[in-house]
Amino acid sequence: MSTVLQATERKEFRNSVLKQLRDNGNIPAVMYGKKVESKPIFVSSADLTKIIRTVGRNGVISLDVNGSKHDVVLTDYQEDSFKKELIHVDFLAVDRSSKINVMVVLILVGDAPGVKDGGVLQQPVHELSITSTPNEIPQHIEVDISNLKVGETVTIADILYQGNFTINHPDDELVASILPPRQEVEINAGEQQAGGHPDNEEGRETEPVSE
Repeated sequence: MSTVLQATERKEFRNSVLKQLRDNGNIPAVMYGKKVESKPIFVSSADLTKIIRTVGRNGVISLDVNGSKHDVVLTDYQEDSFKKELIHVDFLAVDRSSKINVMVVLILVGDAPGVKDGGVLQQPVHELSITSTPNEIPQHIEVDISNLKVGETVTIADILYQGNFTINHPDDELVASILPPRQEVEINAGEQQAGGHPDNEEGRETEPVSE
């Protein structure tokens, strides 16, 4: 069952009006979709936060725009980097029976033996693109690394079934690995050392995308 979020259509788009909306505890937003006309709106920040806590980041929300209700999912958002507050959100109007593409957070669970042995855990992918009906979108996807040893890797193909959705990544794409501990080189006085470069680089987190 969807949770209802009240929304009001926006008629003014000046920065001063947007600032006033935010100062009053609201978030400017836009609702769009294949079967609906793109519409600028605003919603209560407190109400949206409460609903996300209830249905989750990827849950279906019943958006009531001036009395007209639409099933929507939150597809993208902008956040104030200092206050860590939402300053704009995008809602995609969905058909519960039609599949859509969304981004879902990838979480590594368990304590890897390779890390305990001094290895370095790498996670190059932090979000996965999936295709699913709105009601089947998971809140996150888990990868168990409790048996991962030094030199071992986990790929998309290793992710266990966690629901009725399709992961839109190649089976051989790397999602986690344990690199060997960096060997410390003792430099003796008067001994010349060859130049080199770092053994590894940290993975870069991907940006969320909208369909």
